[in-house]
Amino acid sequence: MGQITEFPFAPANKCRGRQRSVEAEASVLKATLYLLERKSLREITTEAIAQRAGVSKTTIYKWWPNKNLVALDAYLSSMTARVVMPDTGSAFKDFTLQLRSVTSFYKSPLGRLFGQFIAEGQSDPAILSLFRERFLYARRDAARVMWQRGVMRGEIRKEIDSEIVLDLIYGPMIFRLLTGHGSLAEDDSEAMVAAVFAGIGLPGYKEAKVPTPRRRQKKS
Repeated sequence: MGQITEFPFAPANKCRGRQRSVEAEASVLKATLYLLERKSLREITTEAIAQRAGVSKTTIYKWWPNKNLVALDAYLSSMTARVVMPDTGSAFKDFTLQLRSVTSFYKSPLGRLFGQFIAEGQSDPAILSLFRERFLYARRDAARVMWQRGVMRGEIRKEIDSEIVLDLIYGPMIFRLLTGHGSLAEDDSEAMVAAVFAGIGLPGYKEAKVPTPRRRQKKS
């Protein structure tokens, strides 16, 4: 029977010559998450984080160069705790469960910060670069493990680049999240994954069946 495991959070690199206080670091991340659930990324300040965490600004700056990096680490730690990385024995089921989980997170008050990081990055390339390095690449590396297992079990065509596969699976959800033009219901996650597997699955692999699209009910 398959099991569901969580993706291990990779903490920020520690400064050489000075070991972090685990308690203080946890307090800073917790305080940052509290503020991010109530204010936008632009509105929160290092001063506010320090005050709520009960530490000095100097302490925060010893470990993080700016508030955006604190926010990224806090965001990743929260997502790691709330988003599962399944191992059911089926790549189709793994991606479906994982997409449902990550969609649920992105729809939450904290999860909506995803769009703010992207928006801030349009005018500040440094933020976008940090977002990719500290958040995006870590999540994609975890998802790529599910792709690799699918290839090894003969479920997925190995000649298709994993980067393209991941973009095809998660791209529709991100597009709907940012534009709000389509549904993000649980059964939509299955339909998205099934549509991709219809193209990347090996001949004879019949598990992924594209569900019949739901029809919108006309208002009377």
